[in-house]
Amino acid sequence: MSSDRLMRIHSDEFKAMADRVLRVTELTSRLNVLPFEDEAGKAELFARILGKPLPPRVTIYPPFFTDHGLRLDIAERVFINQNCTFLDYAGIRLGERVMIGPKVTFITSGHPVDPEERRHYLTGAPIDVAENVWIGAGATILPGVSIGRDAVIAAGAVVADDVPAASLVSGPKADVRRRW
Repeated sequence: MSSDRLMRIHSDEFKAMADRVLRVTELTSRLNVLPFEDEAGKAELFARILGKPLPPRVTIYPPFFTDHGLRLDIAERVFINQNCTFLDYAGIRLGERVMIGPKVTFITSGHPVDPEERRHYLTGAPIDVAENVWIGAGATILPGVSIGRDAVIAAGAVVADDVPAASLVSGPKADVRRRW
């Protein structure tokens, strides 16, 4: 997985990422209209999206969205419910037996807070989800977060900080941090 990063927009790296996003958006749009029972078609598209076949006993219910795909590392026995989004450019790792409810969003990239830098750079940090984690419906996991083994993320939670192992976190808390 990549480490924290700052990428200049309009750079060669950004262009390569943007090209990959277009290819993966086309692939996921095809995936999301396949008949549910078309296991072979889904497997072929997931392999193209992720750059490798899905591990054994992984279940993903479409619709499924990712912007990059190649930096989404899914272990065995992971369950991903419908309508989840993985913005994985900076890397997302899902450990074994992770269960993800519907409409969960993982975001590894963003923009600087400074208004002058916001349109010139992308920021990013990987997300790491340890084994046997349960993430409830509609949760949002933000860049740089690590979630410890056996933790539970309540439905609708916005997770901006690391989560200790064997703990429950909840709440869509938003606080004013700074004004300019």
